[in-house]
Amino acid sequence: MRTISALILLLTVNTLHIQPDLKARLDSFISNQPANQPGFALSITKNGKILYRNAAGLADVDTKTPIDSLTNFRMASVSKQFTAMGIMLLEKQGLLHFDDPIGRWLPELPAGVGRHVLIRHLLTHSSGILDYETLIPPAQTTQLLDADVLHLLSTHDSTYFIPGSRFRYSNSGFCLLALIVQRASKTSFPEFIRAHIFQPLHMDSSAEYIADSHTPNRAMGYPADQSITSATKGDGGVYTSLSDYDKWINALELNTLLPLAPTLQRLRFPITNLTNRYYAAGWFIDLNTPNLLFHSGSTCGFANFVIQLPQNNISIVYFSNLAGNSAPFKTILQILKDSGYPDLTSVFALHEQTR
Repeated sequence: MRTISALILLLTVNTLHIQPDLKARLDSFISNQPANQPGFALSITKNGKILYRNAAGLADVDTKTPIDSLTNFRMASVSKQFTAMGIMLLEKQGLLHFDDPIGRWLPELPAGVGRHVLIRHLLTHSSGILDYETLIPPAQTTQLLDADVLHLLSTHDSTYFIPGSRFRYSNSGFCLLALIVQRASKTSFPEFIRAHIFQPLHMDSSAEYIADSHTPNRAMGYPADQSITSATKGDGGVYTSLSDYDKWINALELNTLLPLAPTLQRLRFPITNLTNRYYAAGWFIDLNTPNLLFHSGSTCGFANFVIQLPQNNISIVYFSNLAGNSAPFKTILQILKDSGYPDLTSVFALHEQTR
């Protein structure tokens, strides 16, 4: 039955781009969004070709700058894909291994954590490492960096559970992965990501966030653009646009940097209480739809959702500069479903795992 369902899905999705009413329905919905408020950008691609791309609202309310395909949004947790790719590239080069205890790279951590937590545990949210957000001193006013996260964790020789025994989403783990990339590569984390991902893929306007640096075509986040945790890089520091992110997805489909599917297969870890759903290296994996890949990113000023259907090389990308702005995305998924796409609303159960 699974094989028959997958075949039906394949045949159905392959014909979507020729349906005459889909573009009109999406255009109508997007054109009816408020024009003078923060908004969103949407891209649907297949085999690296744009099926649909449109945007609504303002990138900057003060300057009345409209959102377009070149607007750079803060990716929040979608950034974890790039952090994980940095680790995977270093593993490919033989500079580290997924089963390295993280204490090898981060000796500041207490022995109970450093010896028992492996890199693969960080990549799959199965480390049990404490949430750094709960350790921030009440009087803290300056933004934290990844090194500050390490310092906070270095004073606690405990984890929530035995590493590798269960799933618990962890921003802490990806901050530590950014530091491991930096130490294993002997270069700064932003420079490594730029040189080994953004530059080879010609993602020319994408960047890891650095305070007081210029990000071209930058969307401002609403109701607040920054928070005390907005300067960490490994868990959420990438800014990118629809145009650049489509290059990223196309590179994953073509295995330009490395074969993604077998690496996800090696790493994937089951999500507690969600049947046939896993996490690996910056992607939620849902085998119920079949082999759907997903991630979301939420901050004080942004809300992002990315879906990929690898069997069909179709991606659906939604970036918003308004916190919690998931309602338009839900409507978009309904429009797609009505036009023949599979029901993709299961991604919201995965989105809940990031909270």
